[in-house]
Amino acid sequence: MNQNVNSYLAEEKIGKLILKFSIPCIMSLLVSALYNIVDQIFIGRGIGYLGNGATNVVFPITIISLAIALMIGDGAAAYLSLCQGRNDGKSANKCVGNAVFLMILFSLIITAIFSIFKIQILNAFGATENNYTYAIEYFNYIVIGIPFFVFGNGLNSIIRADGSPKFAMITTLVGCVINIILDPVAIFGLDMGMKGAAIATITGQIVTALCGIIYLRKAKSFKITLDSIRPDTSVILKFVPLGISSFLTQISIVVIMGVMNNILVTYGARSKYGADIPLTVVGIVMKVFQIVVSICIGIAAGSQPVIGYNYGAAKYSRVRKIFYTIVKAETIVGLVAMFLFEVFPLQITSIFGSEDGLYNEFAVLAFRYFLSMIVLTCLQKSISVFLQALGKPIMAMGLSLLRDFVLSVPFAIVLPMFFGVEGALYSAPAADLITMVAVVIMSKMMLKELKDKSVEESKAFAKTDGAFGKQNPELLIN
Repeated sequence: MNQNVNSYLAEEKIGKLILKFSIPCIMSLLVSALYNIVDQIFIGRGIGYLGNGATNVVFPITIISLAIALMIGDGAAAYLSLCQGRNDGKSANKCVGNAVFLMILFSLIITAIFSIFKIQILNAFGATENNYTYAIEYFNYIVIGIPFFVFGNGLNSIIRADGSPKFAMITTLVGCVINIILDPVAIFGLDMGMKGAAIATITGQIVTALCGIIYLRKAKSFKITLDSIRPDTSVILKFVPLGISSFLTQISIVVIMGVMNNILVTYGARSKYGADIPLTVVGIVMKVFQIVVSICIGIAAGSQPVIGYNYGAAKYSRVRKIFYTIVKAETIVGLVAMFLFEVFPLQITSIFGSEDGLYNEFAVLAFRYFLSMIVLTCLQKSISVFLQALGKPIMAMGLSLLRDFVLSVPFAIVLPMFFGVEGALYSAPAADLITMVAVVIMSKMMLKELKDKSVEESKAFAKTDGAFGKQNPELLIN
C-alpha cells in the first residue's frame, strides 16, 4: 500500500474533510432511500393509497438486504481505513476480497429465502385483504434485484473508504435517475402498474452494481485477486463485527415496521381510521424518516475513513475534534427536520398522493408524534457509527440495540393497549428520550479514553529528542 495515498486525511482541515467525504455519502444513502420513495410517489398517483400500502408491506425485504450490504460493506470500509492508517496493504486486500465473496454469498442466500417464504413474509409484515394482490405483484419482481442491490450498496461503502466518495455517489445517482425515468414510463405509459414500478427499480440497481464492479479494477489502496477473495475466517471476524451497528440500524427498521404494521392493522381496524390508512401513513412516515437517517448516518459514515485513519495513526486529539464537528452537524440536521415535520406534515404527505378526511388527519398525527424527537435519533445513529469507526463494535451495537430493540419494540406493543392506534406513534419519541441518557454516558467514556491516549502519546514523544514533537505539534496538544 502506498503510505501517501490517504495521508492527507491526517493533515487537511477537519471541516473540509467532512464535507468532502460526507456529502457524497449522504447523496449515495439518500439515493438508496429514494428508490422506494420514488416508487411510492408514482404508485400513489397512479394506483392510490392501497398500492402504497403494498409497497410498505414489501419494503422490509429491501431493508433486510440493505442491512446485509452495510454489515459487510461498512465493516470492510472501517477495517480498510484502519489498515490504511497502519499502512497494512496485505490486510486491506484480504478484507475487500473477502467482503466481495460475502456479498455474493449472502445476497444469493437471502434471495432464495425471500422467494421460498414470500407468503409468510407478506403476512408477517401486515398485508391486508385490500392490498394483497398489489403486494404479491410488486414482491415478485423486486426480489429479482436483491443480489444487485446488495452488491451495489456494499461496494459503495468500500469505494468511499478507498478515497473515491464522488464515484460512489455517481454510481448510486445514475441508478436512481434511471429508476425515476422508467417509473412514469412503465406505470403510466406502458400501464404496467406495480410490476412496472418494480422493474424500474431493479434496472437502476443493476446499473449501480455494474459501476461498482468496474471500480474494483482501478482501486487506489487495495487489489482484488483470486487469493484475496478466498474465504479467510480470521479476516472476516475482524471486519464483519465493525459493520454490526450498521446492520442493526437497518434491521431495527424492519423489526419496527413488522411490529408497527401488525399493531396498526389490529388497532386501526378498531378505530375510525380503519386498517389501511394507519398502515399506509406510517409506511410513508418511515420512509421520510429514512431520508433524515440517511443524512445523519451519511455525515458520520462518510467521515469514517477520516476517523479510522486518524485513530489508526494515533492522532487522538484530531479524532476528538472530528467528533465535536460531527455532533454539531447532526444537531442542526435534527432540528431542521423536527421543525419541518411539526410545521408542514400535511404538505409532506401530499407529495405521495392527494387524499382527504381521515387519511390526512392521521398523517398529521403520525408526523408530529412519531418524529417529534428526531434530533435525538440523529445523534444516537451518528454516534453509533462513530464508535464503529473507532473499532468499538460492542459499544456501537449496544446503542443500536437499546433504542431499536430493547425500547422501541416493547413501547410499540404496550402503548397502543392504553392509547389505541395513536399509542403506536408515541413509541419512537419515548425510546429516543431514554436512549439519549446512554448516548451521553458512552460519549463521555469515549472522549475520556481519547483524551487519556492523547496525554500518553504526548508524554511518549516528550521523552524523545524533541525533533518528532516539533514536526507533530498536534500530538502535544491536550
